[in-house]
Amino acid sequence: MDLYGFYTGTIFNAYEYLGVHRQGEGFIFRVFAPNAERVTLIGDFNGMNEYQMNRVNDGSFHELYIGNAEPGMRYYFRIYNKSGGYTDHCDIYGCGMELRPGFKSVIRDLNDYKFHDDEWLRHRTDCRSKPLNIYEMHMGSWRRKPDGSWYSYDEIADELISYVKETGYNYIEFLPLSEHPCDESWGYQNTGFFAPTSRYGTASQLMQLIDKCHQNNIGVIMDFVPVHFAVDSYGIGMYDGTVLYEYPHVDVGVSEWGSSNFMHSRGEVRSFLQSCAYYWLKEFHFDGIRMDAVSRIIYWQGDEARGVNGCGVDFVKFMNEGIKERMPDCILIAEDSTNYPNVTKPVAEGGLGFDYKWDMGFMNDTLNYFRTAPEYRTENYHKLTFSMMYYYNENYLLPFSHDENVHGKATIMQKMSGEYEDKFPQARAMYLYMYMHPGKKLNFMGSEIGQLREWDEKRGQDWDILRYPKHDGFFVFMKELNRIYLGCRAMYEGDYSADGFSWIDCDNTENCIYALERRSKKERLAAVFNFSDTEKEYVLEGVKEAEVVLHTDWKRFGGETAENTRVCTDNILLPRFSGVLFKESLINYSS
Repeated sequence: MDLYGFYTGTIFNAYEYLGVHRQGEGFIFRVFAPNAERVTLIGDFNGMNEYQMNRVNDGSFHELYIGNAEPGMRYYFRIYNKSGGYTDHCDIYGCGMELRPGFKSVIRDLNDYKFHDDEWLRHRTDCRSKPLNIYEMHMGSWRRKPDGSWYSYDEIADELISYVKETGYNYIEFLPLSEHPCDESWGYQNTGFFAPTSRYGTASQLMQLIDKCHQNNIGVIMDFVPVHFAVDSYGIGMYDGTVLYEYPHVDVGVSEWGSSNFMHSRGEVRSFLQSCAYYWLKEFHFDGIRMDAVSRIIYWQGDEARGVNGCGVDFVKFMNEGIKERMPDCILIAEDSTNYPNVTKPVAEGGLGFDYKWDMGFMNDTLNYFRTAPEYRTENYHKLTFSMMYYYNENYLLPFSHDENVHGKATIMQKMSGEYEDKFPQARAMYLYMYMHPGKKLNFMGSEIGQLREWDEKRGQDWDILRYPKHDGFFVFMKELNRIYLGCRAMYEGDYSADGFSWIDCDNTENCIYALERRSKKERLAAVFNFSDTEKEYVLEGVKEAEVVLHTDWKRFGGETAENTRVCTDNILLPRFSGVLFKESLINYSS
């Protein structure tokens, strides 16, 4: 390992040296603990007794070769501090850990699995001019076994892939799969940053899941948490008896979630985190990472009033640029709700280097609009037009994520105003609006079936609700909408081009009617929406002839309109809470 690069925070392969690696017939163990008095290795291979590790390099690293170590064996480090005490720690560079509440690391050989996804990797892109329809999910609560236990990575693969293909998504985004002690953290408070959580199996089993996804033309993204870490004593905190990865002061060192913040000004921390991000992309063939809570890196404690954390910004720029140099076809997504500029510009052009940024403004404005009772929507009309006032500032991705389906916020379907019967037509019309709006798409699991119960990480989705016609019809609608999105270039090709979108009507305030169009080089689509609770008549200006591609009120979706009903653009009869999408090839635009 390049020691100078490690200390200055410029390397992306620290995991190739640190951690545990096969060497000859056994394995060699290495740990970085510069301020430790001494370090011992304890594991299944030595009867859980202490073996003294040897100081190497500049004395900050400790290593030991174990000839009889084998994959699957548990181990941990006992790190003695200068005062004579010690703390038992997992291997924070280790590729496996035992199931909580256990904390020991587990030997894994990443070479045990051979990928078969060369064809996918040859054609992989960042999807800038391609469809990106993401199915966000929590691995442990998509489905559960009949006894309530988890499916393993490889056990769930075939069923998940079949479902995602049927439903019309082309990417899966997993909430963090790195090891974490608390189920309720959903993976966002890590102890094993390089270890796939043992809840669902081993590193090889995760590799198999990703490989199968790729062989079925499904991309895979994982949430990555470069901001903070869990405070469990065996984890990263006070790793060598001193503040090694965290801040020395609690005013900036403790996050709003009670976890410890990484100190991004330290080279060792930068090398750790950027090596971790690269590790998941390179070793597991993930196609992208979504970086959580980026605002907490940009600003001190995520608070714009406290100012920009220059070291944090420099870290993000260097990491993103380095990843893109090594994997230009991967996808880097920022979860950032601030107005910090140029998040999705290349670093060479003064940006942070992300490919996409979550459009939290679109998400909040849209959901707040549909929460609003119909009689008040006229005064909130421009909540749905405001997003295009700033849209071209960044490359936005439109997220209806897990955060909008939990903690008392209600699910997406439940957010719709009114009683049960009124929620479904509004949700159908809202989703057509979302898919016609520029930007890549993300929906959280359960939204496609109109889930009404808030997400609970302890149980699977309520799949039995598909027995009810309203939910089954909504599911049929979402599948059809997704199919159209993946097949119509106008819905994605010009996402970030000013000529890819225009309003046809965005000032029909009293009627709560909106009309818009999307364009690609060869296609044009037009859609008109009635978000009021009364039927409306409307003339779609500029559209002389049209064939309906999708009507949110069709009977097979749970609506009341027959599918063979002729729709004349000179006098469109728009049912309450409805949207109509017209086919591009038959649209003639007046000059």
